[in-house]
Amino acid sequence: MPDFNTVKVAKDAQNPRIARLQLNRPDKLNAISSTMPGDIQRAVKWAEAEDEVHVIIVEGEGRAFCAGYDMNEYAEGMDPANITDDHPCRQEKTPWDPMVDYQLMKRHTDEFMSLWRCTKPTIAKVHGYAVAGGSDIALCCDMLVMADDAKIGYMPTRVWGCPTTAMWTYRIGAIRAKQLMFTGDTIDGAKAAEWGLANIAVPLADLDSATNALANRIAGVPKSHLMMHKLVVNQVWLSMGLEQTQMFATVFDGITRHNPEGMWFRRQAQAEGFKNAIEWRDSGRPIPEGDEARALVATLEKQLAAARAKIAP
Repeated sequence: MPDFNTVKVAKDAQNPRIARLQLNRPDKLNAISSTMPGDIQRAVKWAEAEDEVHVIIVEGEGRAFCAGYDMNEYAEGMDPANITDDHPCRQEKTPWDPMVDYQLMKRHTDEFMSLWRCTKPTIAKVHGYAVAGGSDIALCCDMLVMADDAKIGYMPTRVWGCPTTAMWTYRIGAIRAKQLMFTGDTIDGAKAAEWGLANIAVPLADLDSATNALANRIAGVPKSHLMMHKLVVNQVWLSMGLEQTQMFATVFDGITRHNPEGMWFRRQAQAEGFKNAIEWRDSGRPIPEGDEARALVATLEKQLAAARAKIAP
């Protein structure tokens, strides 16, 4: 079996027509590291190349499906002692280069989309959380089976994020997509099923059996038929402009991290910690914007400079 750093993939022990792709960073709630998107793509390619496999289940090890991008990796780059660190997604050089950001995030988006482009059906089995970037992974799968108390959503739409896969509108329509994008709220599995986002929502104790029942039903269909049906349905979304929408979303995602509001969030996290910044973001408290955000950035940068001076050798 192939060996990856952040995921596992193998044929199901009971039915080799099913492949199981497991996000495998349980100590981090399967948060997305810099290598996970590529590992997902390579695992999908392996399953697609296995002639016996008809359907792929995507699941998370431990307490959650995926809690989004790994904030520890971002936090290391936001150390007050190292504010000059220059990551494509949090550039310190001015003017910032949107295409440098775009190249990285477009690559990650394409790697997540391997689940959608794969000719074999993919099923996301969601427990705990599928939030922020974790929702991108889940919604790139063809079907979604959720624990009724699991949470899904994209909280960073309030500040510092735009879902690059742009799947929300295609999955639940413009009205409900706007509600979630404008508020940054999450919904549970029961609500996701009510809205048509999830195919099935069941109590957590029944999640394995419900997912397996769906996968086993699909696995009995010839691969050629599954491929044709998936290509036909996917073509509808392509005709509606999915790829163009993703291009805009990925560019806008970079802007949200480098405009005045995004820079405020970055400096707030650097000065007061990510927990503080995220609590502000999710509380409903107004996000500083425009000149107010610029003024706070200047104040926070003075605070950070003073902190660096204290620890300088």
